[in-house]
Amino acid sequence: MKVQNITNIDKFFQVIDNCKGRVELVTGEGDRLNLKSKLSQYVSMANIFSGGEIPELEIIAYEKEDIDRLVSFMING
Repeated sequence: MKVQNITNIDKFFQVIDNCKGRVELVTGEGDRLNLKSKLSQYVSMANIFSGGEIPELEIIAYEKEDIDRLVSFMING
């Protein structure tokens, strides 16, 4: 799924941390980084974060409840 215009980075990572299954960030090169890992969170966000907003990410969640949680975050903030 593509997520766009993330302005509340802390809330985004809280949602990721509350996910039950694996959540991955797909890089431009096609690599997949485990977003549940704090190190991966810091490294990946340092590379794409600029100006206080993340314009677009492709992430993969494997559990339906995690997908629902992420969609709810995108809709409700």
